[in-house]
Amino acid sequence: MEYQVSARKYRPSSFSSVVGQEALTTTLRNAVKSGKLAHAFLFCGPRGVGKTTCARIFAKTINCENPTAESEACGQCESCKAFAEQRSYNIFELDAASNNSVENIKQLMEQTRIPPQVGRYKVFIIDEVHMLSTQAFNAFLKTLEEPPSYVIFILATTEKNKLLPTILSRCQIYDFERMSVADTVAHLKMVAEREGYTYEDAALEVIAEKADGGMRDALSIFDQVASFCQGDITLEKVIKDLNLMDIEHYFQLTDLSLQNKCADVMLLLNSMLEQGMDAGHVVTGFAEHIRNVMMAKDQQTIPLLETSAKYAQRYAQQAQACPPAFLYKALQILTRCDLNYRQSSNKRLLVEITLIEVAQITQPADADGVPRKGRMLKNLFEKLAPLKPKTAEQAAVAYNKPTVANEPQPSVAASVSAVASVVSSATASAEGAKPSVSKPVLNMGSGMGSLFGSTFKSLGKTEDQTAQIDEVVDEANKEASRFTTEELNHEWLAMCIRMGRNQTMRGLASSLRNCPLEMKEYPNVEIIVTNNILLDQIKAIQGRIKATLSQSLHNSEITIAVRLAENHEVKKVLTKFELYEKLYNELPSLQHLVRSLGLELVSD
Repeated sequence: MEYQVSARKYRPSSFSSVVGQEALTTTLRNAVKSGKLAHAFLFCGPRGVGKTTCARIFAKTINCENPTAESEACGQCESCKAFAEQRSYNIFELDAASNNSVENIKQLMEQTRIPPQVGRYKVFIIDEVHMLSTQAFNAFLKTLEEPPSYVIFILATTEKNKLLPTILSRCQIYDFERMSVADTVAHLKMVAEREGYTYEDAALEVIAEKADGGMRDALSIFDQVASFCQGDITLEKVIKDLNLMDIEHYFQLTDLSLQNKCADVMLLLNSMLEQGMDAGHVVTGFAEHIRNVMMAKDQQTIPLLETSAKYAQRYAQQAQACPPAFLYKALQILTRCDLNYRQSSNKRLLVEITLIEVAQITQPADADGVPRKGRMLKNLFEKLAPLKPKTAEQAAVAYNKPTVANEPQPSVAASVSAVASVVSSATASAEGAKPSVSKPVLNMGSGMGSLFGSTFKSLGKTEDQTAQIDEVVDEANKEASRFTTEELNHEWLAMCIRMGRNQTMRGLASSLRNCPLEMKEYPNVEIIVTNNILLDQIKAIQGRIKATLSQSLHNSEITIAVRLAENHEVKKVLTKFELYEKLYNELPSLQHLVRSLGLELVSD
């Protein structure tokens, strides 16, 4: 006997044999029993859930000469035999994916004019109807709305949203559901028993979960696994054949993440990848696992788990150990990784960082009581001594300077402490001794200058307080390290960048970046501005600028002056076209490139 795949061999031939669509099949049988049949039906739902199968069963049943009491086709009359032998002239199937033109629809319309020779109805089943062109839909509209009394249309589609509203309004719409894991497993058991296969329930559950709600997909996977297992379907063989990740790995990942064991997480990830797993599948599978754990957190949402009863209990147990904040943050991190995975040039590194972030969510607070943020990753190995966190006052005025080997470091502890005490006292007097916590400032990196800390945080203080801070900073930093114009511009840019992180000072920072600096006599610096408004703004924070540059350049003798630019110092801002003309006239190579390629400058 010729071999048939299970999806065809065990295709339902009656409403009672349809799996997982009880409500829908009941409605269709009642319509057949009462004789109240619409002229157009729309079957929509995911792939492999029985849309075309139900359409064929329905078409066979309404033409049956001797239907049963349960409104099923008898299978013995001439109409049923003709349908079974695929020689029925009353049932037409059209694949709209390959027959989507106006001519194809016109040919179908011609068929509607001929009444059925055997049976009562002429049934037209149009599969993948969303693939019809707009012109074909328009040609189909009139006939679909008012067909002959003996014509019934059954449209099937996986994408109802692509259909025209005028088509939807002319049809009775039946939404097919995705197959549940339990229904799929029950059907696979029936097929396995009929085929004489031995199986493990866990193996069939994995197949059902892999099918993602599609019975046809489940049967196709079943045939593949049965060939590999030679009739003995076990969980181990299924995982090996389908190259799936054992769900136990995800339980382990979750447990290790809750314990902040980053090194163990990395080793487990490496083991997964060595088994042939794709790094992207690890992320998506882990996200799905976290989702299931979240659903198991509440008894009301446990039915939403797309898994077997055995693993549902495991999920419920793990959910008790997972704080809700961990689950929400983990899903957020994993979803972000999934979105960035395709565009990443180093996919493994992206996944490793993502899993480390997840493992840091429940990390305990530091010694000062400040909790770590998820993005701040601690050391993977405990032998590495962590840096001692600075106090809020120290962070407010501390700065990073590139360290040179064997270079004596200046003692800045006294100056830092002195400035911090003044800032603290000034704040207490202005705010009624309220404790203030400074937000950590991210360093720009080696060579980018000092942290833009206390100097600009005190902009709102009184003039007396500002002068007091300036005096202390100048007194504390008794340094006279020489600096070049390049170093000055470098630290000026770094200061403006850090200043721009403050929402209220972002506009001023942008203006400062465009202000040229001039140092005619060392170490006297002039800031050249183009208008009086900017001049007043800079004068208001002139002391803060001086203190910041003194710290970053290690020179307490620096002076800051502000003046308006003279007419010849004001540079015209060039447009894109003017800039191109300037470069074109100055660069012969650009002229050669433009002429060789025949380029033209066009306006935006």
